[in-house]
Amino acid sequence: MTVSDRDKRQMLQWVRQVITGALGEEIPPKPDFSSYPPCGAFVTIHKAGQLRGCIGYTIAEDPLETTLEDAARSAAFRDPRFPPLGQEELELIDLEISLLTPPEEIDSPDELEMGVHGALIRAGFHSGLFLPQVATEQGWEREEFMDHLCLKAGLPRNHWRKGEYRLFRFSAIIISEKKDL
Repeated sequence: MTVSDRDKRQMLQWVRQVITGALGEEIPPKPDFSSYPPCGAFVTIHKAGQLRGCIGYTIAEDPLETTLEDAARSAAFRDPRFPPLGQEELELIDLEISLLTPPEEIDSPDELEMGVHGALIRAGFHSGLFLPQVATEQGWEREEFMDHLCLKAGLPRNHWRKGEYRLFRFSAIIISEKKDL
């Protein structure tokens, strides 16, 4: 899937309007992104270069505009790692959208290319996910990435070395206010 520059700007504007609308401003009518198939999508919020919220869906069946709306509200107001976003923060945040390819199960972390693939690990009732850009942002090589992925899933750091898990990879189109507006 490719996304036009015009649609990238519209998606970013829509996500920002959803967040500002939840804080009391009027939300315009939902845009129509029906030329794009339903797909997994995450909305990431940064404030002063630091993570401020990130939530989304690995797989989605709803229209893309609905998935983005839900992810935007969740990242801004329901990420359990942060307090809900406040009106005073709106001018201080920048937004990023990640449109995901469907996850594919892989046999080994060796099949992950850092900075290209995101990963989802599942072990019993535990699961954790990192978007493709996380490894690059953190400066992680594959082993560090896997250690932190296990920790995010609530597993011991080296659980991935034991083979008692399922691992999935995916890629993403990254749309960012810093690059695309």
